[in-house]
Amino acid sequence: MKSKLLRIKGTWRDVADSARTTINKEAGTGEPSSNWKRRMLLSEHSPIRQILINVKWYELKYWVSVHITRHKYGIEHWVRTQRTDRTGLDRNELPQSNYVEHEFLASAQAMINISRKRLCMQASKETREAWENMLETIKENEPELYKVCVPDCIYRGWCYEYKSCGYHKTKEYQRKLKEYREGINE
Repeated sequence: MKSKLLRIKGTWRDVADSARTTINKEAGTGEPSSNWKRRMLLSEHSPIRQILINVKWYELKYWVSVHITRHKYGIEHWVRTQRTDRTGLDRNELPQSNYVEHEFLASAQAMINISRKRLCMQASKETREAWENMLETIKENEPELYKVCVPDCIYRGWCYEYKSCGYHKTKEYQRKLKEYREGINE
């Protein structure tokens, strides 16, 4: 399985200008700072929904794709068909481990929300690995978004799963939580 960043729609200038509109200011100029982007993403204000990430997975297991398609707010999915009349293969005979291509277009907000569930250690290992792989493909272009895409226990500061994996009790968790919160409200 591999993923490819197809494009990013919207700019951080667009996000900043929309944020300026909400506080009765005219559009600005230049690229917002990395710190401003991070704080905007952490605050999850509506202008971040202007950043749209378009990614495509190749050789993704069908059942993993099904897990990802369960997410529906702020994201659109396009999955390669398995229809018999289109592929020439009897879809009734195809295993769930059959590979598909899966493309999506998601807002920055959706990426944060989906990460909370798909990076959790209680998510299936294969689905978590697919989401991690995709995040690695956006890291170079959107490092601030990459850094705020965290599992729910980091996002919320504690584990609220019925059956916890216990990660929230580790030193690594404390380190990651501190790193995630660094610079907030300073």
